[in-house]
Amino acid sequence: MVITMTQVPKLELDRFLPYRLSILSNLISSAIASSYSARFGLSIPEWRVMAVLAIEPGLSAAEVAERTAMDKVAVSRAVSRLLGKRHLERSMASHDRRRSVLQLSADGSRIYAEVVPLALGHERALLEVLEETDRMALERIIMTLLAQARTLRGNDHG
Repeated sequence: MVITMTQVPKLELDRFLPYRLSILSNLISSAIASSYSARFGLSIPEWRVMAVLAIEPGLSAAEVAERTAMDKVAVSRAVSRLLGKRHLERSMASHDRRRSVLQLSADGSRIYAEVVPLALGHERALLEVLEETDRMALERIIMTLLAQARTLRGNDHG
């Protein structure tokens, strides 16, 4: 059976939530990245890896990918570049010598400490257009949608 385009419902990207959220995320990430990319030579994936490891040192690259919902290849490339720049250190896990874990180096920690205020400033500037009740509602909605997206992703694997 041949399906014609007139039989397929139209997908209006400008009204499609996943597309709109992706655009919003990209715009926000790019704005924040402009404050650290030139100064520290960091890409968005590199910054995300550093941000996760600053909060949870001792993760493997696979665990970083899981926490950031980033592609494992993108995380692997970012980790390699960060190791090359000496912003990260890799060691063997104490409980499993086959597993390597990552943490920020002293230089990586210094950069993280300089970038965080810039990132938080961008977040404040973005959210200042919302009333407090709207910010609280946004937080609740994001948490609800994240939980639902994780549920749906889990259902896709079954």
